[in-house]
Amino acid sequence: MQIVVFGPPGVGKGTQSDSLSKKYKIPHISTGDIFRNEIKSGNSELIQYVEKGLLVPDSVVNKVIEKALKEEQYKKGFFLDGYPRTTDQAVFLENVLWKLKKNISLVINLSAPEEAIVERLSARRMCSKCATPYNLITMKPKKKNLCDKCNSELVQRKDDEPETVKKRIHVYQSETEPLIEYFKKKKLLVDINALPKPKEVFNSIVREIEGRVKEKKEVE
Repeated sequence: MQIVVFGPPGVGKGTQSDSLSKKYKIPHISTGDIFRNEIKSGNSELIQYVEKGLLVPDSVVNKVIEKALKEEQYKKGFFLDGYPRTTDQAVFLENVLWKLKKNISLVINLSAPEEAIVERLSARRMCSKCATPYNLITMKPKKKNLCDKCNSELVQRKDDEPETVKKRIHVYQSETEPLIEYFKKKKLLVDINALPKPKEVFNSIVREIEGRVKEKKEVE
């Protein structure tokens, strides 16, 4: 199965995709990781945009994603997090999968109120030395503002400051609203409330996946 996982920053896409990957033994594709690996490998086409802080055009993003999807490890399926971001990218993804004799099985749309996301992300901290992640609400350090591993000071990333988080959410909403409608019309989209505890959210997603698999078997 090929499953796309949607959701605004901080809603838990990566956490849920990792958990689903372990359960179904299908890889989690994080587009952020793919881009970082491409940059490390010296992808000059991608680097020229990133270094200048410019928006990477669809033509470059699509090329990187297509290259990844053709890898052997994704032959049996994937949980794709962070792509597509636009309707044009969605059409491109469907065409790439069609060439590989596959299709999108399901689109999971994780959602939560803006204030809850702002609270979650604003509470994130990172060790200034070893980069170990913390959260002042869900994963507190043993000593206030100090890393458990190396005792260094914890810092807040610029993009986790409340005002920046709000801007990121608004950009996401304006970008993906047409995309959500696109997948709704294709009857691929499933809305999942991401506000409960991660385990509860995970169970909700699994029920939707199992239900979709059962439906498919009954049709066949």
